[in-house]
Amino acid sequence: MKVSWMTTKGVAKGIAGRTHQLTEEVQGTYHYTYGPFAEPVLHIRPGDIVVAETHDAFEGQIDTVECSPSERLNVPFLNPQCGPIYVEGATKGDVIAIRIHSIVPRGPQPAGTAALIPEFGGLVGTTNTALLNDPLPEKVMKMNVTEDGIQFNDKIKLPYEPFIGTLGVSPEIEAVSSLQPDYWGANMDVPDVAPGAIVYFPVQTEGGYVYLGDCHGTQGDGELCGTAVEIPAVVTIQIDLIKQHPIAWPRLENEHFVMTLGSARPLEDATRIAYRELIRWMVDDYGWDMYEAYFFLTQAGKLRVGNIVDPKYTVGASIRKEYLV
Repeated sequence: MKVSWMTTKGVAKGIAGRTHQLTEEVQGTYHYTYGPFAEPVLHIRPGDIVVAETHDAFEGQIDTVECSPSERLNVPFLNPQCGPIYVEGATKGDVIAIRIHSIVPRGPQPAGTAALIPEFGGLVGTTNTALLNDPLPEKVMKMNVTEDGIQFNDKIKLPYEPFIGTLGVSPEIEAVSSLQPDYWGANMDVPDVAPGAIVYFPVQTEGGYVYLGDCHGTQGDGELCGTAVEIPAVVTIQIDLIKQHPIAWPRLENEHFVMTLGSARPLEDATRIAYRELIRWMVDDYGWDMYEAYFFLTQAGKLRVGNIVDPKYTVGASIRKEYLV
């Protein structure tokens, strides 16, 4: 993607700078909250590249199909995050741009994990939707995951379609569970947050404080049972900075479309946020009339359901770039 918001508006204009290795040793303790109170593990300049070693959502605790998730997992210590990464020059009102270069599975096979966890998932009673029904039985799936594909079972091999499930910046004053998505990004579980995409986040605090983790080998829309093909990975991202161009919610672009991301409950409110922010983007940066954009998205807008299982649901609203020229 030669022309993007990042290359036209970014401080580094998308030009790569220094490469930083964020290994497990450099990271030390992984974080389970997004907030401005942790000490940054890296200080980088706009344009720099970060190669990060992420854990899966369970930090490797579910290592066999015989595991009991409720016995192994210590809720709310789930979804471990690399970071925070301090971006020099970032202040409130700026935008942090993150280009995703690659996501490569790491660690011993089977590297992929999915699980049924009590009171968690899209078709079960949860703490938010409290029911008297007994929970589903706890079950674990382990899958071999390589860049050539994902061995779902003896008969089915899924394509390797990796993305970062949890990516974002710090909120201004809160320290919030990394399981919860919101205006700062975090656990959006949107499959388009993938290699080739650039994701934009509204800076709330000095340095931005970028966090990332929770990579998936693939995932269907909605992340129905609550867990995708959860994998540890080596993630390569490039971080740039757009000065004083405020946005309210995360945005994404790739070669084919632009997308805005909203997180809320109920699902229709997440959809409203996403579409409203897409109209604002079309008006502010592409010269559309607001009402014309409203009419047009009614006819040509597309929706991506990221998750319907997290504390807030995430929806992406998109429009093909060919219509914006």
